[in-house]
Amino acid sequence: MLLTVTLLLLSLLHGIEGQTCSVSTPEGERRDCYPWPGNNQASCEARGCVWCSTPTPGVPYCFYNDQVCPSTIAEASRVDCMPEGGFKPDCLAKGCIWCETATAGVPYCFQDASVSQGGEFCPSNIALSERLDCHPEPDASAQRCVARGCYWCSNSPAGVPACFQPRQQGYRVQGQISATAKGYTARLIRVNTPSWFGSDINEIQLDVEFHTDSRLRIKLSDPNRARFEVPLTIESPPTAAPNPLYEVRFETDPVFSVSVVRRSDGAVLFDTSLGGLIFSDQFLQISTRLNSPYFYGLGEHEHHTLLHDMNWKTWAMYSRDQAVTDSNLYGVHPFYLNVENSGSAHGVLFLNANAMEVKLMPTPALTYRTIGGILDIYLFLGPTPENVVQQYNQALVPPVMMPYWALGFQLSRWGYTDINHMKTVVNRMRQYNIPHDIQYGDIDYMQDKKDFTYDPVKFAGLPEYIQELKQQGTRYVIILDPAIHYAETPGAYPALDEGNRLNVWVRNPDGSPVQGEVWPGPTYFPDYSNPNTQTWWTNECVKFKNVLDFAGLWIDMNEPANFLDGSISGCQVNRWNNPPYAPGILDGSMFRKTLCADAQQSNGEILYNTHSLYGWNMAKQSLPAARTSTGTRSVVFSRSTFPGGGRYGQHWLGDNFSEWPKIHYSLIGAMEFNMFGFPYVGPDICGFIFDTTEQLCLR
Repeated sequence: MLLTVTLLLLSLLHGIEGQTCSVSTPEGERRDCYPWPGNNQASCEARGCVWCSTPTPGVPYCFYNDQVCPSTIAEASRVDCMPEGGFKPDCLAKGCIWCETATAGVPYCFQDASVSQGGEFCPSNIALSERLDCHPEPDASAQRCVARGCYWCSNSPAGVPACFQPRQQGYRVQGQISATAKGYTARLIRVNTPSWFGSDINEIQLDVEFHTDSRLRIKLSDPNRARFEVPLTIESPPTAAPNPLYEVRFETDPVFSVSVVRRSDGAVLFDTSLGGLIFSDQFLQISTRLNSPYFYGLGEHEHHTLLHDMNWKTWAMYSRDQAVTDSNLYGVHPFYLNVENSGSAHGVLFLNANAMEVKLMPTPALTYRTIGGILDIYLFLGPTPENVVQQYNQALVPPVMMPYWALGFQLSRWGYTDINHMKTVVNRMRQYNIPHDIQYGDIDYMQDKKDFTYDPVKFAGLPEYIQELKQQGTRYVIILDPAIHYAETPGAYPALDEGNRLNVWVRNPDGSPVQGEVWPGPTYFPDYSNPNTQTWWTNECVKFKNVLDFAGLWIDMNEPANFLDGSISGCQVNRWNNPPYAPGILDGSMFRKTLCADAQQSNGEILYNTHSLYGWNMAKQSLPAARTSTGTRSVVFSRSTFPGGGRYGQHWLGDNFSEWPKIHYSLIGAMEFNMFGFPYVGPDICGFIFDTTEQLCLR
């Protein structure tokens, strides 16, 4: 009965408005002539356009008549909208007018006069919640927007992009999508749309790999030139998983998209049909619908709720020495967990180390952007949140097993004036019978804040006191920073001399060591991707263990932090230090409070690609150094982290504030790092910045 009534209504509707359309323009080529609310046949025809109803969702009733030129702009006044060349579908996809002419030199594809004069071209066939930002950098305007082939709505609500992409922008499949032993493969060809930031990659390689029944990889790369890929090995079996929980579907119209569907209930978990795929040298973007708004993860930031706000919030990721706020912090974790409407859950990792951002949309959906590398996407099918976290950690290799003593009560602070000050604090712990399993040594214990030294005056007797603590059941863990003081005479600082001999420093493009400034003053920075650095770092730890009987390593300032911007001579102006697009990172700078992005490692990579891996590499070399020097399982705590880093070291949440709300936020941070593969994590309980209170510490 319902079907009969629906068909009758459609029949009446077509009967009133004319069942036969007066023009032959295909529905897919209709250019909306009345993109505002309140349109009807009379208002449409008053604009000189065609009114023709259709049952197809999203197709405009009111559209320009392509049988005649849909513009009164004189041929001599036409502004070319497609100087790169192309055909009618490409022109319409850019929101421009197509009108053929016999006059030589006059463009067929030209700008709408209202847009070229700063007016509107605001189609209504894309919902507000589904607008993909076409001008994510500041200073968007109608002219800049249309030049990118996008739509412009200046009266957009707060947070909603005024400049947004047509569905037709992206890539199309060249030939066929082919089956492989692991899954699928295809070549994608860029649709002829304007470049946003230049150096577009016109041909990209799609590879889909069915790793396990619960893990899937979707990889988009450049088939003609090697690009940086994160050196994290996630096992890729030679053949596809036999009984996957998922199936992969592809669409080719109007552009390529891919979706991942859960077999058991048909739930769509990953779906790029929103469009917006971009793959250029220094700007990559992909968008996906989410199954539900129950979205968790992404890091490292101070999140005020565990459940994310989907209302156009952007989270940037790029490791940074910064007091704990909602900006990009010490680590990078582009992993999220989505609890589905059914109650099942899945997770997604965007494996990339370049500066990046994720924009959350109320669709619900997200847009992921990065400025280098490739698009390397891993899905974990759960189906429970616990299963997702297990599968994620299994893929990355499970976290390191902590020694039993590390599960105890720990005391750390910065600012002991001397050894007697520290002894007073320790004695107070004993006086009130407070358990005390670990005592940390911050940079206070060092001589002039230099690694592998201790102050023989202020901390005289420290080696003997560490032995006393050890007899009482309290281990001593030392801090080490990745910054070696270089203003030394030969022979005065053995760690520097040996580092120079083994050539372990991060270098400038001219080959000289990068000169920055950290706690000791003028410093070099070890290159922890260099095998020589492993030898040097381990040997220095072994030698220092013979001086101070430490039980583990606390590695700090490894974003890497620098008190200068870049180096003592600043940074060169080039595409690495000044990329055409900077994600929403703090200060919008690639080298603020860190090293220049064009600084080089021994493996030929530049920090533009590996900056956020610095702490990951340092932890990777510090765990064997700690184990070799102590002869035990030992422990490493790292401030800067990255996916997979939990197999080398664990984490504390950094320089938080001694304020009541921060207790709440620290619980969220700890839960997120459990999700990221760091089961051993916690904050400075009473806070680090500002004076704390007795009540705050008790709580």
